[in-house]
Amino acid sequence: MSTIEVPDEDAILGTAITAAGLAEGPVKVPVSRYTSPEFARLEAERVWPRTWQIACSLDHVAEPGDFFEYRIAGYSILVVRGDDGELRAFQNACRHRGNLICQGSGQGLEELRCGYHRWAWDLQGRLREVPSRKGFAPLRNEDFPLLPARAEAWGPFVYVTLDMGAPPLHEYLEGIPDDLAWARLDELRCIATTVTPVPANWKVVVEGFSETYHIQGLHREMLGCMDDVESAQRLWDHHGVSYQPYGVPSPRLGRNVPDQDVWDSFVLTQGGRMGPEHESGSPVPEVPEGSTLFHEIAERIRAHQATQGADLSGFTDEQLLHLSQYNLFPNSTLLISADVCTILAGRPGPTPDQSELFTMHFHRGPADRPRSRPFDAQVPLEHASFGFVLDADFRVLQTMQVGLHAPGLTHVVLSREECRVINLHRNLSRYTGDTAV
Repeated sequence: MSTIEVPDEDAILGTAITAAGLAEGPVKVPVSRYTSPEFARLEAERVWPRTWQIACSLDHVAEPGDFFEYRIAGYSILVVRGDDGELRAFQNACRHRGNLICQGSGQGLEELRCGYHRWAWDLQGRLREVPSRKGFAPLRNEDFPLLPARAEAWGPFVYVTLDMGAPPLHEYLEGIPDDLAWARLDELRCIATTVTPVPANWKVVVEGFSETYHIQGLHREMLGCMDDVESAQRLWDHHGVSYQPYGVPSPRLGRNVPDQDVWDSFVLTQGGRMGPEHESGSPVPEVPEGSTLFHEIAERIRAHQATQGADLSGFTDEQLLHLSQYNLFPNSTLLISADVCTILAGRPGPTPDQSELFTMHFHRGPADRPRSRPFDAQVPLEHASFGFVLDADFRVLQTMQVGLHAPGLTHVVLSREECRVINLHRNLSRYTGDTAV
């Protein structure tokens, strides 16, 4: 098993600076990108129909007759597992009067039937029944199939796009599948998803998981167990990643940080990874001669995951304690280490000041383990709680959008550390035609 390969940091940051144009100073992004109905309209017309987006997991559509409806910016895409075993996607609209054919998610379908006038298609999208057909004069089934969309899978993630001319998903993902080849994605199973309304623009949601600059402000409790200064970053064309070391202190705390401080920080912010018995205030474990606290934390994660049916013995300590944070254009973040896999996605709401936070949570197990349907939940913001760290991020989502409406604030200002945020806006410029960034 190879370790995570982190590219040379100078080369990474050099690429980021070149791509972002930071040599001439900080990048400024117009605040109107977060507040303007006109810019939201450009996104709806030119971004969401033309890009690949994560819709659901393979666990949602594992068996023939399984379906999942994906909605984004007023569009509805229906993902279906056919009775021939093929994964397909359709524009979710009846060819008669445009009614949605399926809503939500489910299983056991033998056909796709509109509930309005009962037109019906098979699971491959071919029209097969029109009630009172003679009223339409000549009408050929082959002229009215369901309108196509595209669905492809990468690992446990199902992607969709409305653009029939888009490049294949693997090509769209650029170097990320190779970068994550160590992660054994086929062992991951989705256990739950959530959808939470958020009073902020979708980009505010996405950008909150696109930089580590805010660790020293919002998440000071993490400084004892995370290197937020020297986390290497890498940019591709559409996407980016940060490789974040945990189980070590931030350089902001100086040299010779006591192991107890590192332990306390790790237990407080993510002690559950080592098991529920690890509570704040516990003494740092003894570190045998020749070992390190970094290794001892990794061993406890391995032991806990073994009790949950996951064998992490083939992963290195670095693969357990380096969190890779992939920002997948346009709207998703993949957080992954050997024992952690979570998707966080921001989706536009009915106004620029509203959005949805969509999450998918995965657990590792044997690759041949049968799939089961995830638990899908709608979670109001006031009831949303996903752990010590993410809860702090959610609180900021409730204050950012208000500040963005300050009449004197015309631009937000981005540093080179925020190169993944800059890359998001560079791509939005490319797709929308708005060249302000």
